[in-house]
Amino acid sequence: MSTPETLYDGGTPAGAQRPFLARTVAELRGLSARLLEAGAAEGQTRRLALVPTMGALHEGHGHLVRAARAENDVVVVSVFVNPLQFDDAADYERYPRTLDADLELLAQAGADIVFAPDEAEVYPQGAPLVRVLSGKLGEKFEGASRPGHFDGMLAVVAQLLHHAGPPALASVPVDYGAYFGQKDAQQLAIIRRMVTDLAYPVRIQAVPIVRSPEGLALSSRNRFLTPEQADAALVLSRALFLLRDRAAAHEPLMIDEAEALIASQPLVDLDYLEVVDPDTLEPLAFNCRETPFTGSALVLVAARVGSVRLIDNMPLGDA
Repeated sequence: MSTPETLYDGGTPAGAQRPFLARTVAELRGLSARLLEAGAAEGQTRRLALVPTMGALHEGHGHLVRAARAENDVVVVSVFVNPLQFDDAADYERYPRTLDADLELLAQAGADIVFAPDEAEVYPQGAPLVRVLSGKLGEKFEGASRPGHFDGMLAVVAQLLHHAGPPALASVPVDYGAYFGQKDAQQLAIIRRMVTDLAYPVRIQAVPIVRSPEGLALSSRNRFLTPEQADAALVLSRALFLLRDRAAAHEPLMIDEAEALIASQPLVDLDYLEVVDPDTLEPLAFNCRETPFTGSALVLVAARVGSVRLIDNMPLGDA
């Protein structure tokens, strides 16, 4: 059970609820049980949400937490930089750790509990020997440029979904959901498939991408762009909006024109622009280039702007 020291009390904005800070699974489960039971009417189903993050939070994460807050009684946000998602130890060490700033943002967004474990708490036996593999879904697109990334992601998400789930101590029925941003569309598709294949008792909720007023998808990587590079990167969203508008009008997508638009910006080096099935991520070989578009699809794009790799996506049609 929590003690007064588990309350985060640094820099909380006026009027914002102060989240509890849990460092261990035991603390997380005790706090979650207490908050779920507090104020619950007899027979009432309480709603519990998990928002997994790797920290270095920005307004896109704030939007994600506020979406969970609007639909749930208790909101848990995890902050853990997962070493299994990095194929370069130097990149792992460089990843920003900004817990104090993250806690301020989460207080404003309405998180109830922040679960910020260390590596030994998540992987007490070291790197897990038995893992869930992402298979074909994780070998393409971002998986092709970052081998093993999605397997490492699933290793920690599988644990977080378990640790943050309805605690056995809770005496009330609980509806459990996990919230992920649509920006990481491939990650979202892989997590959905894992939850389906392994029959996890959790709802996966996708929250739409948050963009700057100019259209750039918010990302922790944007901080590494110069103003000139950030302006150049807007060509990615312009290409996506072009395809979205053509799909909405049931026109041929003319993907070559979208690729040419990106190629016209010399500071942007396109990796891929692909129209895929939203569930399987298999490229659509028909109904998208020269014939009127119908149905649903997802456009994935990745490019390098200077030394920064950016990803973005756009649902098309009924997706």
